[in-house]
Formats: sequence, structure tokens, C-alpha cells
Amino acid sequence: MEKTVNQKAWLLVLPVLVLVAFSAIVPLMTVVNYAVQDSFGQNQFFWAGLMWFEDILTSERMHNALGRQVMFTGIILAIQVPLGIFVALNMPKKGFWATFCLVAMSLPLLIPWNVVGTIWQIFGRVDIGLLGYTLDALGIDYNYTQDALDAWVTLIVMDVWHWTSLVALLAYAGLKSIPDAYYQAAKIDQASRWKVFRYIELPKMRGVLTIAILLRFMDSFKIYTEPFVVTGGGPGNATTFLSIDLVKMALGQFDLGPAAAFSIVYFLVILAISWVFYTVMTNLDKEEGA
Repeated sequence: MEKTVNQKAWLLVLPVLVLVAFSAIVPLMTVVNYAVQDSFGQNQFFWAGLMWFEDILTSERMHNALGRQVMFTGIILAIQVPLGIFVALNMPKKGFWATFCLVAMSLPLLIPWNVVGTIWQIFGRVDIGLLGYTLDALGIDYNYTQDALDAWVTLIVMDVWHWTSLVALLAYAGLKSIPDAYYQAAKIDQASRWKVFRYIELPKMRGVLTIAILLRFMDSFKIYTEPFVVTGGGPGNATTFLSIDLVKMALGQFDLGPAAAFSIVYFLVILAISWVFYTVMTNLDKEEGA
């Protein structure tokens, strides 16, 4: 009996496709439209071609913001990935304390971004904040609103506190998927703790770590709310990352054409680097499995 193919299930996906088209494709088309035109108000647009893209790509302002962004993301990944793996390796694997640790690690992820920024903005104040007041009482000159280094340290510590648990939970999930037989074989062979980690645990975590690194890269590279609430991009332009600079250009200066070109370049940079990350790590995974 010939089996008939029923494609009606695609109708269930149609509402999602319509929603995505409305919330993503239409705004993207609007941004592209602004990026190739110039506006003089009253909805009067004039063709500008690639002029705004040339201005943005040769702009020292964007180069400086990009440099700050790359530095911030690099520091974040260098801290959070090893720290998350270390936390996951030392978390209990079963019992009450395992559940307690999982819940505790999930709590920072539940806090909205603007609330995180507000918490650390108050926490770091010298007059009423616990951190700022304590450091001042110890004689340490700390003021994230006036010192660029203090602002950077505050933002990095804040992001590490907020997002390291994501890496830890993903690494923990990878560790839980390892069968006990692997550990029993390593124990029989009298393998050292480092060799167990290097040849058993790390290869099994490679998939989830790839996801963790991609998520943390994309999120840290487009971070906006937390640094904007804490420092506003200051002192000066010390913490003006790409996202903050883009908002200043679009809303503060109302330069819609350059801002639209900026946002497209910004998106393509994230897309390209994410693709490179994914390709390199996937190839390494294939080489390990070969």
C-alpha cells in the first residue's frame, strides 16, 4: 500500500513564520532603506548609496568603539569559560547539595539586565554602596564614575557574576552525560586527575562549551543595558561600546542614515566572528573524533 505524504503540519509553523517576518524581516528592510538614503526631515529621502557605509568603516569613532568591544569580550571569555568549567567540576553530582547548587547558580540568570545594572550601580557607589564604601574605608581609591580602570573592573566583575553560571550549568550538563564506565576505566588505569579531565571530561564537554562560547560571545559583543545603566559609557568614552555608541548616534544625534549603516556593519561583524568561532571549534571537534 502506497503511503501518502501529508504536508498539513507545515500550517502549524505558519504563525511563527508570520511573526518572524513581522518582527525581524520588516524592521531589517527598514534599516537597510535608511542605510542607503539621507533624510532632511518631513519624510524627504534622497539616495545616498554606500556613502554612510564608507563613513562608518573609515570612522575613528567606530574603530575605537570596536577596539573597546573586542577587548571587553576577550576578557569576559577568558575569565568566564575557565571559571565556569572549574565551578562545574566542583559541583556535587547528586543529592540535595547538587539541587541546591543548580538553583543557586540559576538565580543570577533570572535577574533582568536593567536590574543587574541598577544593583551594581548602587553596589559600587562610595557613599551608600557596600562595595564602594568598603573599599573607601580600606583606603583604596575607587570611583567607577571618574576612573576608567575602575569602571572597566566594575563592568567585568558584574558580567562575570551575572553570566558565569550559564557556562557552569552548560558544562555541568556535559559532565552529567559522561557514563560512569569512563571513570571506572580511568581509575583502573590509575589515570591522574588532569588526564581524566583532558581525555574524558573535556572532550565530552566540547559540544556544550561550543554553545556556551558562542552565546557568551554574541551576548557580550552586543552588551548594552548593564554598562549603560552603570557608567552611561563613561567616564568619557572609556566604556562606550559599539551598542552604546550606536544608540547615541541614532537617538542622541538622530543620524538615522549613519546609524542604520552602523547597525548593519555591527550585525555582520557579529555574524562573521560567530561563524569563524563555530567553524574552528567544529573542525577541532571533528579532529578529536577522527
